[in-house]
Amino acid sequence: MTRHPFRISEDRKPALDLVSYGRRGPGRPERFSPEQVAQIARTVRRAPEVMVKVSGGGNSLGAVVAHFRYITRKGTLELETDDGERVIGREVASDLVDDWDLDIDLALDRWDRMVSGRRTSTAKLVHNIVLSMPAGTSPERLLAASREFAREEFALQHRYALVLHTDQDHPHVHLVISAHKREGGRLNVRKADLRRWREQFARQLRRQGVEANATPAQVRGRLTDHPRDGAYWATQRGPLRPEARHHRRKLGPASLGRIIDTAERVQGDWFPTGRTLQAQGLRDLASEAEQFRQSLRIPLTRYERDAARGRPGGDRSPRQLELLR
Repeated sequence: MTRHPFRISEDRKPALDLVSYGRRGPGRPERFSPEQVAQIARTVRRAPEVMVKVSGGGNSLGAVVAHFRYITRKGTLELETDDGERVIGREVASDLVDDWDLDIDLALDRWDRMVSGRRTSTAKLVHNIVLSMPAGTSPERLLAASREFAREEFALQHRYALVLHTDQDHPHVHLVISAHKREGGRLNVRKADLRRWREQFARQLRRQGVEANATPAQVRGRLTDHPRDGAYWATQRGPLRPEARHHRRKLGPASLGRIIDTAERVQGDWFPTGRTLQAQGLRDLASEAEQFRQSLRIPLTRYERDAARGRPGGDRSPRQLELLR
């Protein structure tokens, strides 16, 4: 069966640190710390993974009001503010926009853009974050963990509000954060922030008695590649115009890079991890780590899986590759 290459972007390099610490060498510890041992145990035992996702953000007063009305289901769900107040009602959305002085923030953004001469669109007034856990998680504990996470990360710096949703299988919390800091400056969400937020959110969940982990996907043997939204939706609309075909070829398998190399490196890094655990006297955990390592397999694309099942061509959803178990 043909293997398609896949390139892991540069920002994912730190993802292997958890198991790479098992290798001896400059800067490599000979023993894992208690915190590292606990994270390895959660990973090999496949503890539920937290999800922290940025779902956009409004760059106009109307967009912010609309989002507040959406997450409160037009005022029928309770919203909790950063000062601990719990409010409900149709007027909550517009009241928050006034209370947060977002009209002043909008004026400041427009002034900065005019002074700098930038022609870019207006910056976001708020960031919309989703904090989620798998089905079966206690909604009350999820909300409590989300509250503590928001307080630890944003209190006294940004205005924020939370709303709990339980209308789907997996409970989740919508966290809306003002982009402007109270004492000047802005919050610009980067991938490093999301990694840190996942770890902090998982820590707060564990303090609430909820088993939760925040390990990079590739360490767990899951390597995925999703093309840009535009490319995906273009496939849903049917054949491309002749002038667009060249761009589509750039998104094909040949441009994806080195996924096989990364998969083998993940497997290789787990081996010395088990050896280091063994040397620390953690024989049972070392055995679990070895079983976990052996469970990792060479990745297949969704198209290859469909072909193996007798469905050539498969569905047209985004390309996804994972280490099969």
